[in-house]
Order: sequence, then C-alpha cells, then structure tokens
Amino acid sequence: MRTKSIKKNRINVVTLGCSKNVYDSEVLMGQLRANDKEVVHEEEGNVVVINTCGFIANAKEESVNTILEYVQKKEEGQVDKVFVTGCLSERYKPDLQKEIPNVDDYFGTSDLPNLLKALGADYKHELIGERLTTTPKNYAYLKIAEGCDRPCSFCAIPLMRGKHKSKPIEELLAEAEKLTAKGVKELILIAQDLTYYGLDLYKKRNLAELLQELAKVEGIEWIRLHYAFPTGFPMDVLKVMRQEPKICNYIDIPLQHISDAILKSMRRGTTQTKTTKLLQDFRAAVPEMAIRTTLIVGYPGETEEDFLILKNWVKEMRFERLGCFTYSHEENTHAYHLVDDVPETVKQQRANEIMEIQSQISWELNQRKIGKTFRCIIDRKEGNYFVGRTEFDSPDVDNEVLIDAAKHYVKIGDFTNVKITEAADFDLYGEPIKLSV
Repeated sequence: MRTKSIKKNRINVVTLGCSKNVYDSEVLMGQLRANDKEVVHEEEGNVVVINTCGFIANAKEESVNTILEYVQKKEEGQVDKVFVTGCLSERYKPDLQKEIPNVDDYFGTSDLPNLLKALGADYKHELIGERLTTTPKNYAYLKIAEGCDRPCSFCAIPLMRGKHKSKPIEELLAEAEKLTAKGVKELILIAQDLTYYGLDLYKKRNLAELLQELAKVEGIEWIRLHYAFPTGFPMDVLKVMRQEPKICNYIDIPLQHISDAILKSMRRGTTQTKTTKLLQDFRAAVPEMAIRTTLIVGYPGETEEDFLILKNWVKEMRFERLGCFTYSHEENTHAYHLVDDVPETVKQQRANEIMEIQSQISWELNQRKIGKTFRCIIDRKEGNYFVGRTEFDSPDVDNEVLIDAAKHYVKIGDFTNVKITEAADFDLYGEPIKLSV
C-alpha cells in the first residue's frame, strides 16, 4: 500500500562520491532526457538510480547506507524501483546482490547502455557531449579521460574504472561548446590522472595542446586543472598556464605523502627530493599559482619519524590548499597485503595535526589578501551572503569569498571584482567594487 503520493515515471538520480561521478550522472540524465524521460537530481521520483562511490571505507559506508535507505522506501511503497550503478556496484556487485537483494538491478561503471535499457531508454551514440548539468550554471566538470594506469598501492580506482583512456580533443571541444551555449563560463578539467592525457591517443602527453584549444572556445573564461599526477608531469602545461589568461593559476596535484620509505611502499615512482623540486619549478614558472594537494596518513608502516617528516614538509611547503585523509585498507589493492598497523585513533590524530598546521598556514596566507581586489565568480546565495570564488579556488573544496547580501547585490553566475575586507582560516569577506578604466 502506497504511503505517499510520488509522481509516476519520474527518475531520481542520486549522486555520491567525487566530481567524476557527478559527470557520469549528468551524462545518464542527458540520455534519459533525450529519451523523453522525466529525470531529476536528488529530488523525489518513483524510480531511483543511485550512483555510488567505492573508493574508501567512509565512501562505501555512505553508499551502502543510501542503498538501504531507498530499499526501505521501496518496501514502504514510497518508490517503485531502485537501481544501483557506479564504483561500489562495479567492485562489489556479487556481494551486494547477495546482501541487498531487494535492489532491482546493479550496474557497473561502463554499463550505461544496459542501465538505460532497464530504465526503458535507448543509448543514443549521437549524444556525445550532451549532459544535463547539475552544478550551478556558471561552471561544469569536463572529464577528459577515464581510468588509470598508475600502480599506486593504496588505490582501487583501476579496479573500478579500468585502464586510462583519453577522450579525443575534438570531442572535448564539442562538449565545451555545448556547455558554453548553456551559460557555462568555467570548465573544471577532471580525470583520474590529467597528466597522462593523450598518451594513448597521440603517443605523447598532450594536456598543453588540449588547454590551448579549449582556451579558444568563445564564452569560456576560466579553465581549472584537477587531479594531476607528480611523476612525469608535462612541464609545457606551465608555459600555457603562464601565457593563457583563461587557464587558472591553480592545480590540484595529490601527493599523498613525502617520506621516501612511504612513497616507495605506495609505489608513487618519486621521492621527496623530486617532489620538492617539482613544486619549486611550479612556483618559479607560475609565481601566482595556488597549489592544492591531498595527503594520506596512517598508511601501513608509517612511523612517528615518517609522520614527522610529513609534518615538517607541510610547514615548509606552505600549500595554498590541502586536504588530509586517513588510510583505508582496500581489498585487492597492493597495500592490502601489508599489515594495517596504525590504529584508527592514531590515524585520526595525525590527520587532525596536519589540518591544524594547514589551518594556520591558510589563515596567514589569507591575511595577506586583505585590501587586495580579486576577480571572483559568484556561485550562489546562501543565507545572508552571496558566495563567490577567486581563480585560486575550486568549488566545494577550497576557500570562498562571502559578500554581505544586506549591503551589496551581485548577480549569480557573473564575474565581479571584490575587495577583501576580512579573512578567516578558510573564508574571505569582501565588497564588490567597480574598477576605473
């Protein structure tokens, strides 16, 4: 017996995990819309598709809990069907089918045609680049490659996403042009590994050429780089970043650790000396660059000495942006053969220590911005503030610029010049100004 009236034949897509999953959900929704299906993102619908994450323990737990939540709604008659797709489903399909049988069907990361068929839709090959974007209208993610060929010991992504596969430049340009037609002004380039881009298609690392071509797309004003890999970084990218004003002076380069012993066990293919030199080369080539990185603490065998090396290095490098995760012991990865010997409490304490150091660094760097004017893009209005970002900040993970809506009006989706008046650890406060010509 139905306990609640939910509109029939409406498909609700629920997205968990990273920006790459956001992109995949948008492609799915674009295909469904082209099949004349009513589709919504994280609203009410009688058919639910959950796009899961299976990367680390916390993400897997969130995915399983979300599946159980919608299965419960199905049992209560609040929804009719529940489908599961994405990384968790790719990695653990037999286990999930056994443990949560009340899901109508499970699909992997490359099962889009079959998922569409289950939803009463046909996969349309001609829709390359067509998506139903779920981000604010001014920015969108552009996935330039899928999969990863790196051998990192802790990472399960190759198990879920397969080998690296670049998208052709012409296909990405067509997609960018379709996004600008919808009002997108900022492209955020994503992949498991941006720096590998083009090796499979063009027999060379071709990120620099891709950036040059994307910068020619009319309507695009910012292009941002996410998830570069330090080993074999194509240095010609820095030249393009310096010369092309549309390329944000920003890079997200997950470094994971810096102790040579841990880097070797992680199979990162680099050393502390090489990594430090790479970052020094970045800053020499593009002095204004904001570098974002992520670190892992509590990896098997990480000693107090290894952690001290990491802490001192974070203090020395003074990253503009930094995130820290505790190690997650993942089945079928190379590191799973090691003993997960750092207690959870120690892992969390180490992560907290790193973030305390970073909080102080971020506060000090932000204080230097007071009195300066930055070009900001306005993403949304939240509470009493308009919320924007500088070119040095990516959505959801970095600093935000807050403008008092009671005193000032700015248009969402537009660029505006903002003079910074106050600064906290991770937020800036400012007022819009008009620059004299």
